[in-house]
Amino acid sequence: MTNFTYSEAALDRLRASDSDVFNALMREEVRQSEGIELIPSESYCFPEVYALLGSVFNNKYAEGYPGRRYYGGQENTDAIETLARDRAKNVFRAEHANVQPLSGCAMNEAVYFALLQPGDVILGMDLTHGGHLSHGHPVTNMFKVFKYVRYRTEIPSGLIDLEKVRQIALETKPKLIICGHSSYPREYDYAGFRKIADEVGALIMADVSHMGGLIAGGALKNPLDFGFDVMTTTTHKSLRGPRGGIILCKKQHASAIDKSVFPGMQGGPHMHQIAAMATMLKLAQTDDYKAYAAQVLTNAQVLAQALLAGGAHLVTGGTENHLLVINTATGFGITGDIAEKALDKVGITLNKNVIPDDPNPPMKPSGIRFGTPAATSRGMGEGEMKQLANIMLQVLRAPADEALLAKLREETRAMCKRFPVPGIENGKEARK
Repeated sequence: MTNFTYSEAALDRLRASDSDVFNALMREEVRQSEGIELIPSESYCFPEVYALLGSVFNNKYAEGYPGRRYYGGQENTDAIETLARDRAKNVFRAEHANVQPLSGCAMNEAVYFALLQPGDVILGMDLTHGGHLSHGHPVTNMFKVFKYVRYRTEIPSGLIDLEKVRQIALETKPKLIICGHSSYPREYDYAGFRKIADEVGALIMADVSHMGGLIAGGALKNPLDFGFDVMTTTTHKSLRGPRGGIILCKKQHASAIDKSVFPGMQGGPHMHQIAAMATMLKLAQTDDYKAYAAQVLTNAQVLAQALLAGGAHLVTGGTENHLLVINTATGFGITGDIAEKALDKVGITLNKNVIPDDPNPPMKPSGIRFGTPAATSRGMGEGEMKQLANIMLQVLRAPADEALLAKLREETRAMCKRFPVPGIENGKEARK
């Protein structure tokens, strides 16, 4: 057997039958291999995950749950889904796990419909202050069903004021309070939020999609240890698994959540995805994985300190997790879209991002967001973080200097050669 990401025979067939898609695939391999991925919601999945996503489990329709399927021939699908559920419960110290959600938004919506009634109040973080679309932004369909109220961070600190959250909860009487974000560079006070939920009689949920892998690896706090009713996480970010979601909850919510996922929200699960998830959850229990999770945080701290020393203005003044947000308007006089495009030219991929109370529109915001999971999964450490900070600072100071950008591109390409992308490099080298 080969150790390639893709079957070489399958690639030959793809090359012959659809050269347009084949060429795009090859270009993407090169882009990922020769560039440094700093988008904090992305990482590189384990090589074993690739094998399972391309496996015969893709062919099997498995509507229902283990032991309760609509179709026959389920002995192996039942086995892998049971493994995935048991491993998820073990990794996250949960009473119940549902591993069927197809995505992050779907898993959160399933929780809402399981535990709430239309018109109920949900308290979550404001998107413009670091929250997530699925926590009740007006553009989403969920906004038509439930009543959302939002807490925000403080200006200029960028931190959550828990007493203000408490006052909002006392005034609005939410049925559900959500801890979760997409660009908040700090740990949540889970105990404090739990206390507020108890005071107002609300259920409490944590969406840890960004930090799921860091919680699994013991590097960040686990909301379930603080008595949360529900915790959701995607599996393709810091967990380094397939694209999908997991809902973890107390036993008392298990039946309602399972029914909300199936048949309430979706039909047959993606069994190749669940097989990959099961293996991911086994790997997440190893010492190597715990070391990876700890290194993600160390790398983020080193990167933050080097950027601060170079004059960058970090939202919240630093980070306590895997991600950072720079106010490029204040620090460098450019908008985030300009910064994103200039950094992309040197082989550093990140995303433009709003900052709290951003005066600029979302497509031309005042900041950029980035993080360390993907670079850490390649084996990069503190030295590389300092090197990256130096490159980023040069780009942010002179985003239109094409000669400088070309020089820095060679520097990032050389760095990438020293740290191959897991699961890609062997196959790519063999096809040259």
